[in-house]
Order: sequence, then C-alpha cells, then structure tokens
Amino acid sequence: MDISECLDFMRMGLRTITFRQVVDTLSRKKVVEFESGTKLAKVLTTLDLTALGVGSTLGVGIYVLAGDVAKNNAGPAVTVSFFIAAVTSILAGLCYAEFGARVPKAGSAYVYSYVCIGEFFAFVIGWNLILEYLIGSATVVKALFLYIDELANNVMSQFFQENMPIMEEGDLGQYADIFSLGLSIVFSVAIALGAKESSWVNNIFTLINLLVVVTVIISGLWKVNAYNWAIPQEEVPPGAGTGGFVPYGAQGIITGAARCFFAFIGFDCIATAGEEAKTPSKSIPIGVVASLLIVFFAYFGISTILTMILPYYAQHEKAPLTHIYDVVGWPELRVVVSVGAICGLFSSLLGAMFPLPRIIYAMASDGLLFKALAIVHPKFQTPFMGTLIAGSIAGCLACIFDVDKLANMMSIGTLLAYSMVAACVLILRYAVDDPDKKFKDKEGFALKEYFVQLFVRKSTIPTAMTASLVAWLVLAYFCIAFIFSGLITGFETDLGNAEPWLLSILAILALILISLLVMVALQPKSSVKLTFSVPLVPWIPGISILVNVYLMTTLPTHTWEYYGYWMLIGLVIYFAYGIWNSTERAFNKNKQNKEHETLPDRNDNLNDTYM
Repeated sequence: MDISECLDFMRMGLRTITFRQVVDTLSRKKVVEFESGTKLAKVLTTLDLTALGVGSTLGVGIYVLAGDVAKNNAGPAVTVSFFIAAVTSILAGLCYAEFGARVPKAGSAYVYSYVCIGEFFAFVIGWNLILEYLIGSATVVKALFLYIDELANNVMSQFFQENMPIMEEGDLGQYADIFSLGLSIVFSVAIALGAKESSWVNNIFTLINLLVVVTVIISGLWKVNAYNWAIPQEEVPPGAGTGGFVPYGAQGIITGAARCFFAFIGFDCIATAGEEAKTPSKSIPIGVVASLLIVFFAYFGISTILTMILPYYAQHEKAPLTHIYDVVGWPELRVVVSVGAICGLFSSLLGAMFPLPRIIYAMASDGLLFKALAIVHPKFQTPFMGTLIAGSIAGCLACIFDVDKLANMMSIGTLLAYSMVAACVLILRYAVDDPDKKFKDKEGFALKEYFVQLFVRKSTIPTAMTASLVAWLVLAYFCIAFIFSGLITGFETDLGNAEPWLLSILAILALILISLLVMVALQPKSSVKLTFSVPLVPWIPGISILVNVYLMTTLPTHTWEYYGYWMLIGLVIYFAYGIWNSTERAFNKNKQNKEHETLPDRNDNLNDTYM
C-alpha cells in the first residue's frame, strides 16, 4: 500500500462507512475485454484441450479404483456407480463448458465468479483452486515416487528412511522425499518452457495410457464369464453382501458413485487454458464433454472386464489388474499395465501442474495476488515465475507431508468451485441483457413486488428486480441443499432404517428445493446468444449444485479444519493486499474521478470507494 492509499485509509476512518459501500466493494465485478490481446501464446487446439482433460482425469485410479469399489461398495454394479458418477460429472462439465464459451480467459472458475458474482467470492474460489492443484500435484508426484519405488524393490524409500528420517509425528511423512521434490521442480521447468511443448508431451503420455486401457479391455474379453455377475448368495463368503449384480443394495451403488465421482475430477483444467486456446468458445465445450465421455468409457470398460473375469469379492484392492493377470496366467501383461500406470501418472502430473500457474497468473494480473506472479516470459510466453514457484511448493508438500491425509482438502476446493460455476450459470442465464439498464434500474424493490414476481411473470425480459430475485433464490437453494445433504450424511444409519421423522424432514426439504427451482424457472431468461449453452436450465445446474454439496458434507471433519486454516491465510492476503491492489478498484476509482470532473456539482456522491 503506497502513501496516498494510507492517507485515503486514514480519511476513510473519519467517515461513516455504510454497509452498502462494503457490499459494493466486495461484490465489484470484473469487466472482461474480449477484444483485448493476451500475453499468453494462443497455441492449443481442441485436441490438445481434450487430451489435457483426459490426461488430468484418467490417472492411476483407472488401475486401482474399479477393483476397490467393486469389492467394498457396489460389487458388479460398480459399472452403474461409474455411470451415475459420469452423469453428475457431465452436469458440472456442461456448466463449465457454457462459462468457458462466455469467458474464454485464463483462470477457470475464478474468472467466472469474478465476472458473475463479485471480487470477494472470486478470490475465495481462486484460492480454493490453488489449493486443489497444489495438493493434486503433490499427491500425484508422491504416487509416482511410490510406484517407481515399488518397481525398484523399495530402494529409494529405504535410502531416505535411513539417511533423511523425519522424527515428528502427525501429518508429516516418515522421511524427506527428495525424489518427489526434484521431479516436481523438473516438471515445473518443463511446463514453463512453453504451453505447446507441454501439450505435446501430455498428448503422448495420454495416448499411451489410452492404448494400455484398450489393450486391457480387449485382452480381457477372452476370459470374461457372465456367471460372475449372478453369483448366488450361498457361494458368497461372509461379509461380502448377498451376491448377484447388486450385492450391497442401492446404498452400495450410491456410496460407490460418490467415490467414483472423485475419479472424474480434473476436467476443469481445460477451462484454465482458455486464454491459450486458438478457438476457446468452441474448443472448451467440446474438450470438456469429450474428455468426460472418454474417461467414462475407460472406467466402464475396465470395471466390466474386472468383475466378469473374477468375482467381485476376490478383487485386489490395491492392484486389481496385475492380480487378475496373475490369476489367469498372463504375467507379460503386468509390464503393459505398469507402463500404462506410469504414463497415466505423468499425464496426471502435467494436468495438475499445468493449470496451477494459470490460476495464479489470473489472480495476480487482477491485483489480488502479488504482481510479480503475473510476469510472463517474453520468449516462452508462459507465467514463468508463477510456474516455478508453484512447482516448488508442490514439491515441498510431497517431500515432507503425508499427502494422503491432506488429499481430501483438494476435494473441498474442487466441489465448491463446481457449485459456484453452476450457480454462476443460473445467475447469468437470468441476468439483465443490457448492462446499462442494470445500473439505471438499481433502486430498491418492495417485498410485495418480489413476492408477486415469484409466481407471476410480470415481465417477459429480465429486469434488475428479476435478476436480483434469482440471485436470492439461488442463495436459498444453496442453504437448503447444505441442510438436506447434512441430514443425509449425519443420520445415515437412521436413513437406512427408514426413520419416519427423518424421511418427513427430507421430504419437506426436497419439496422446498424443487419449489425454489420452479420459482427460478418462472423468471424471464436472458436473450443473449451463446456458442454453447447448458440445456434444461435451471434443473441441470440445480442438480449439479445438490450433488456437489452432498459430496462436500461426506468429507471428514479434520479436512474442514485444515481447510479453515488455508482459508484464514487467504483472507489475510486478500484484506491486507488484494482488496487494495485490485485492478477493478483502480478502474472504478478512475471512472469516479472522471465523473466528478464532468459533474462537479454532484456533491451527494463524493464518497470515493477507498477499498
């Protein structure tokens, strides 16, 4: 903060700051100039973005998750769990696709929230995304180390344990993992050397990974047995359900779908590269939907082959594919699976690291993070400094922390971002078409007018009142969704026992949720034409919000504790630095100064915005 801003802050302290001024400051929106150029190189094609999404999403989980969920949650119905997870992921993907077509700028959900909701919420979302990609990168690089170490008979881990042990207990690891730190730095340097070069490498890794998946599926067709989907209960060992296709019932399918949903996390990295895409309005929607469909068919194919070759209760939780090849006597294919797993991990690491500096770049360019992080290398045309710093921090996390205990924090940031993007789609779809009218029509509205507009469409075009009404309805929907999901998660046993009191409350809340979406649907929609738009609004965004909120409530309590610490650090940065150095603040202040010069007699609006 410079001297003039300090003086402004002191003068502000001598004035009465109204609640309206605080709200206006925190909700100031980003003005996107689509005609302006970008410092980033526009080199990515639709194929590059699709491969980036597939590589980020289709990691080593393809070789582990299907067997784990089949054995412990859903049985052969793991295929249904993956289908449910894919549908819900596509709902979130459609919302990302529309917003990517609307706002083709670097920053993904951060930029979307900044344009639609306001600066403070945008910072929260951006800070969450940084958390997601930081821990995601650390988790993948740690998994890559553990996999390579296992192939080398644990030589590296034994060396680090003997020479670099960590004595502290808790969330720290058992030893300093220098390999993960070095690998993370090497990858960050490679990404900093150019977006196109990084995409080439990612395309190769992703192609090899997909070829291995196809090889596994085709080779498994020779050993499938449909009887494994209809095993009678008498042949099922104790504790393994009732046999058949759905041995753990509908609840097992839903529990499995919740776990499978996290396997589809990663496609949002496509939206972060919007500013580097040649045709973002077309490439982002196609890339998001295509990558999710490819990932679904891969998971569906692998889970089908696994559960048809071996009974669900005989699956190996950690390495189901290699276990199956041992059983059927094909040890040669173990090598193929190992190659695919390593390529999958490399592409996942690229997919996690690639968007991280883009988020940091977008936030630093807007003044919400330190400006030095927005420096773009003149030769490579990438956010060079931000990439190196982000890679180093991710490497340090993988080096000293037990990343498994922090991994759930990544899910909170991702799910909150998904929810906010869906909410943004709802709000923008019912926004005022003419931006000027939005401000001319900004007087207060009587409660009676709101109530009438809820059920009677008095206007065929969006107005400031209808847009405001939709925003309040979306906020109410969020709150009720949290209560509804919290009851399902907190009283899971009572729900399984069909307790009347719980079913009654859930039925009432479900009716309220449906009513809120009906009220939103009654409002006039924006007539703005888009290259891609989500169908069945408000139902698809509404379902997406509900699913994401439910999954957030299933995360462990300690995860929310760590998340609180992370958010506290972010809020300190925002209120100490970002709120004062925001480019939108400077833009608004200059605009007000010009208005005062033009209209010197307007003394009723002389309170500048000093925040």
